[in-house]
Amino acid sequence: MTHHPVSLFQVLAPVNALSERLRSAPAAELAARIADRRARVGIIGLGYVGLPLARAFAETGFPVLGFDIDPVKVEALQSGSSYIGHIPSAAIRQMLAQRFEPTTHFERLAEADAILICVPTPLTDAREPDLTYVVNSVRAIARTLRPGQLIVLESTTYPGTTREVVVPILEQGPPARDLGLRAGVDVFVAFSPEREDPGNPDFAAPTIPKVVGGLDPVSRELAAALYGSVMVRVVPVSSPEVAEACKILENTYRAVNIALVNELKVLYDRMGIDVWEVIEAAKTKPFGFQAFYPGPGLGGHCIPIDPFYLTWVARKHGMSTRFIELAGEINTSMPQYVVSRLADALNDRGKPLKGSRIALLGVAYKKDVDDPRESPAFELLHLLRQKGALLSYNDPHIPRLPSMRSWPDLGSMNSQPLTADYLAAQDAVLIVTDHSAYDWPFIVDHSRLLIDTRNATRAVTAGRDKIVKA
Repeated sequence: MTHHPVSLFQVLAPVNALSERLRSAPAAELAARIADRRARVGIIGLGYVGLPLARAFAETGFPVLGFDIDPVKVEALQSGSSYIGHIPSAAIRQMLAQRFEPTTHFERLAEADAILICVPTPLTDAREPDLTYVVNSVRAIARTLRPGQLIVLESTTYPGTTREVVVPILEQGPPARDLGLRAGVDVFVAFSPEREDPGNPDFAAPTIPKVVGGLDPVSRELAAALYGSVMVRVVPVSSPEVAEACKILENTYRAVNIALVNELKVLYDRMGIDVWEVIEAAKTKPFGFQAFYPGPGLGGHCIPIDPFYLTWVARKHGMSTRFIELAGEINTSMPQYVVSRLADALNDRGKPLKGSRIALLGVAYKKDVDDPRESPAFELLHLLRQKGALLSYNDPHIPRLPSMRSWPDLGSMNSQPLTADYLAAQDAVLIVTDHSAYDWPFIVDHSRLLIDTRNATRAVTAGRDKIVKA
C-alpha cells in the first residue's frame, strides 16, 4: 500500500520548519519522534476501528502496541490470525513483522508516546451515553501517564467529552497529580473521530481524511503530525468539541435521510409505487440529491447510536432535537413494519405466522461484512420469536450468532447451509442483508415465499410472484 501523507506542518507552517509552539520540551521531543517514526503508537481497542488503524501505522513504519481486554482476540493476533473478515491473517503476520505487539497488559501504556482510544460507546437501556469503556481506558492511561504523551480519543461521543471527561481523569490521576502534569503543557490531548466503512475496499483507513481537534494548539499540531504521517489528508479544526460534533453530524445526516426513505417506502407501498424505482430515477439528477436506501432497520456501531448522543446532550442544554428524535422513531419502527408485511404475506397464503418456519438471510448489519453489531436482524428474530415463528438463519460471514447482551432470549444459533432443500422447507425466507455471495435466482427458485427488504432480487425475472418487498 502506497501512502502520500500530508502533515499539519505542511498545512499550518512552512515546509521543514516546526511551529514555534513545538520548540519547547516535551512537545519538541514528541514532534521529533513522530517525524522520524520513532514514536511508539498505542491503540486501545483492537476491533473494527482499532485494528485497521494499527495496521495503517505499522505499515508506515511506526512501532505499534495494541491493547485489548479480550485475551482471545490478543492470542489470535499474537498467533498471526485475524478475526475481522476484511483484514486477512496474512496482513496480521505482516504487522507482527513490522513491530506490532498485541497485549492485554495495560501497564505497558507507559511505553507508548501516543495513545489512541478506539473503544465502543454504546447506549444504556434508557438510550443515554454509556462511556464506561472510554472512562476505563482513560483511567488505565492515567495510572501510567508520563510527560510528553499524546492522548487521542477516537470513539464517537457527544461534544464536550474530551474536555469534560477525559482531561479531568488524566490530570487527577496519581502520576499527573504528583508530578503536576497539565494537559496541553506536559501531556497533550485531542479528539479525532474514527471514519471506517467496513467491507468497502475503496476506503481503507489511510485514504480517508482525518479530522483533528486539539485541546490546545500544541495538542492539535502534534495529533495532526501523527495522523499526517499515515493519512492521505489531515483536516485540523479549532477544538475537540468541533471534531466531536463533526462525527455526530456525519452519522445523524445519514440517519435522518435513511428515515426519510424508510417513511416514503411505507407510504409508496400503500400507493402501489416501488420506492426503489423512485430512488433510481431521482438519483439521475446531477445536483441537489444524494441517494439513500430503505431497509429493515438500522445497524452498525454508529448510525443507530450516535444521534441519541446528540439528543441527550441537547436535553442537558434545555433543547429538544425533535427532527432527530423523529428520525430515530421511524428507523427503529422498521423491524415491526417488516414483520407486519411478512405476516400479511403468509396470511395471504393461508398460513399463520405462529408455527411458520422462517429463515433469515444475512444477520450482519451491512452486506459483505462479518460485523453483527446493532444489526436489525436481532430485533427481527426477537419479534418473530415472540409471535411463535420457528427461526433459523444463513450468513456466509457469521457462522454463529454471538452472545448479545440486549437479546438474551435468542440463545445460540448457527448458520444453516443454504441448500435447495433448506430453502424449500421454509414457509418464508426473509432477506435482511444482501450479501454479494448470495445467488438470488437460486434462492428465488427454491423458496416458497421471499420477503425482500433490500431490493436484492430486482434483477431476477423468474418467480416474481413469490417475492414481496418490505
